[in-house]
Amino acid sequence: MKTFAAMCSLAILLAAGCRKAEDKSANQKPAEGSAQATTPSTPPPAESVEIAVSCGAVGQEFETCKQGVEAWEKKTGNKVKLVSSPTSSSEKLAVAQQLLGAGASDVDVFSVDVVWPGILGSFFLDLKQYSKGAENEHFPALVANNMIDGKLVAMPWFVDAGLLYYRKDLLDKYSEQVPTTWTQLTATAKKIMDGERKAGNKDMQGFVFQGKAYEGLTCDALEWVASFGGGTIVEPDGKISINNPQAIAAIELAGSWMGTITPTGALNYEEEEARTVFQSGNAVFMRNWPYAWALAQDAASPVKDKVGAAALPKAEGGRSAATLGGWNLSVSKFSKHPAQAADLVLYLTGPAEQKRRAIAAAFHPTLPSLYSDKDVLAANPFFASLADTFKGTVPRPSTVTGEKYNQVSSAFWNAVHAVLAKQKSAKDSLAELSTNLERIKGPKW
Repeated sequence: MKTFAAMCSLAILLAAGCRKAEDKSANQKPAEGSAQATTPSTPPPAESVEIAVSCGAVGQEFETCKQGVEAWEKKTGNKVKLVSSPTSSSEKLAVAQQLLGAGASDVDVFSVDVVWPGILGSFFLDLKQYSKGAENEHFPALVANNMIDGKLVAMPWFVDAGLLYYRKDLLDKYSEQVPTTWTQLTATAKKIMDGERKAGNKDMQGFVFQGKAYEGLTCDALEWVASFGGGTIVEPDGKISINNPQAIAAIELAGSWMGTITPTGALNYEEEEARTVFQSGNAVFMRNWPYAWALAQDAASPVKDKVGAAALPKAEGGRSAATLGGWNLSVSKFSKHPAQAADLVLYLTGPAEQKRRAIAAAFHPTLPSLYSDKDVLAANPFFASLADTFKGTVPRPSTVTGEKYNQVSSAFWNAVHAVLAKQKSAKDSLAELSTNLERIKGPKW
């Protein structure tokens, strides 16, 4: 029903027409360091067109995207219609599949999860015909991820990896260190949560994360499994590996958190629900993406200057593992204005705009050059200290499973959710999952 409602909402937004850019004085001086100040202006086209773009909706994604397209509107003279989308990546994928499958031209530019090129790539244009080699400025692995049958079906927009957020002030208060293992996190979270509740904060939680049955739980659970040495659900050679002792131990541990250091309400948490609890001051630890940093540091945030970010914990003898995330921009092959849509994509994924987004909202750039930019590092000092997190990222098995990835991920997150909800044991749930994955695979991936 939520997916249906999201589709209806999208249709209403599309029918509502264009969002008009605010008039700005031609003599107004652009802010130093802004995209306008660093991007040469070009004459507007003889006849402007309207491009519809589907931005993200988590945290500051929509507003930051809006600012970027407004700068492109001013630069080119074209207009942009912003289309909001569901916060759930799973529901967002369903909407994109509905529109593209119907051959609709309503949306020209889609924001595309890092795991979607194999699912939706056949619906997108080859951006190489417009890019003039701009893709070579991005991380090679991200570009390779977006190549389908030799075609560049998406341009990298921002890269993500799971992080551990923690309350610096509470760790200091209880003389505890930032945990490097899941066992340490469990014990520290319980100690501080109990102490704070005894002191009067009955709402304090130990650890919050994305526990809803959706793609976010796949990301979280893959980190737990990989950090225990339990593989990546389906290995690069196509082998289904999830039913193993290490994976079972990882999911068992996560199940033990529910109702102890993690509220049972987390069974319905997406990114924003977890962030709301943590940013309100009611959680010691949180797993989330980098976007949460800028919001936690906002002037109105109750935890401003009280938050730290670190690599996610690992199992004893294991390694820290962060699921590779991030978003790209693609142009629909049904677009009526492909050249202009591609120009918008190249602008939004270009150096000036990625720098602005990194400074304004802590979006991790996909351009290596920006990680040594003094302005970016001044706004996000933790960017430099978390280089190892990006080196240790774990990709979801989207490449090997191709168009079947969404079925694989759905089966995985439902199996994990059943353990978190105390409906099944980890051993039984992962055994059943392995059987289901064999069925999904069939003769081949």
